[in-house]
Amino acid sequence: MDQTDLARRILDGERRALARAITLVESGRADHREQAVALVETLRKSGRKALRIGLSGTPGVGKSTFIEAFGMMLTARGLRVAVLAVDPSSARSGGSILGDKTRMERLSRDPMAFIRPSPSQTQLGGVARRTREAVALCEAAGFDVVLIETVGVGQSETMVAEMCDLFLLLMAPAGGDELQGVKRGIMEIADIILVNKADGDLKPVATRTCADYAGALRLLRKRPQDPPGFPKALMVSAMAETGLEEAWAEMQALDAWRRETGHWEARRAEQARHWFREELQYGLLARLSADPGLVALQAALSDAVADGRRTAESAAREVLDALGR
Repeated sequence: MDQTDLARRILDGERRALARAITLVESGRADHREQAVALVETLRKSGRKALRIGLSGTPGVGKSTFIEAFGMMLTARGLRVAVLAVDPSSARSGGSILGDKTRMERLSRDPMAFIRPSPSQTQLGGVARRTREAVALCEAAGFDVVLIETVGVGQSETMVAEMCDLFLLLMAPAGGDELQGVKRGIMEIADIILVNKADGDLKPVATRTCADYAGALRLLRKRPQDPPGFPKALMVSAMAETGLEEAWAEMQALDAWRRETGHWEARRAEQARHWFREELQYGLLARLSADPGLVALQAALSDAVADGRRTAESAAREVLDALGR
């Protein structure tokens, strides 16, 4: 399938073509990267935009269950939903289980939904290196909402904020120790905290937990991109499928306010600048690894730094000077 035909099929909303394109952008081969860049650039001209929602949460909080219930609710409303789920990769083998489709069995069979698990590989930030390009492909394919599920909650998960319009933090009912365990960095980027499992015997605990998080959010510095009342904490139950419509209404209200006030466009522009800098840094590192002369120089200087003959700063400057020649 040539690039023109692939682009046309993606614009027509063909799921198989979309899956093939995501495989292409995730490839590390040089020829595939050239094709992927050209494909994304072509599809960018379509001008299609989706609501990008990032989602993170502690292990066992029920992210997959929530996404399935939330996604089914959205597709029932006539919205096309894409889920980009990032699975942690083994540091030893590099492999990933990629089991999100089995955990979201109902949603995976929904013709209005598309689920794509991807390995995180060595990428930090809770997302795969090419997740941003996969989001662009899903937008071009006509999806209305793109859900980006990160590896898990942690300080590094703040990277997902650079590719989404709304960031949700899913938490479980728990005591004060759980609140202390949440990193301030990820609390500061959360637009809405959703306390999951607010059903049955856990509902009273969930109510207290939600109040605790609401109080914690009030202590954070007010952000210019937030209307009054945001960020906020809400209760949901993915199993009982309660609170989902209320949460969706709040997401829509926040998104609409940001679009009306110009914060949405400003944020997308700042994200584009961020990814330009990221690609520039990645490209420079790739050049350092591809040039045999630079590789040999790095090896020699690394030994010199290790045995104390050179400082790390002066050795790095010599490599950068050589790169510029």
